[in-house]
Amino acid sequence: MKRIAGVLAALLLWGVSGASAAETMREGLWEIRSQTEMPGMPMKLPASTIRHCYTKEDVKDQKRMVNTDKNCKVTEYRVTGNKATWAMVCTGEQSGTFSGVTVFSKDAYTSTMKMKSQGYSMTMKVQAKRIGECPKK
Repeated sequence: MKRIAGVLAALLLWGVSGASAAETMREGLWEIRSQTEMPGMPMKLPASTIRHCYTKEDVKDQKRMVNTDKNCKVTEYRVTGNKATWAMVCTGEQSGTFSGVTVFSKDAYTSTMKMKSQGYSMTMKVQAKRIGECPKK
């Protein structure tokens, strides 16, 4: 289950990469809130919030944000305006199928990602907003 959560976390950051992200998304410090739903769970999983700094290079070269797991392959990727849809298949320990839709603006994005892996189905809904500049190093 922890491995699945790790893949979902990587997808959460990956979900913001799009062919037109450089035109629709600004660099900076972003707050990313996610809620995971698993059918059949006796209780609702708690939402999580992370902060992530997207650099100029990230929003300019979206490939920098793609999950680099050698066992995963993007099978579909389409961008229409400010909306990106994608599908991915992973093999090995983290085998499963993943798909998602992300809608961008300069200072926010929403994403819905679906995953089927190891007998589990999950849906992750993400709301992200830019909250300022990245901290100085």
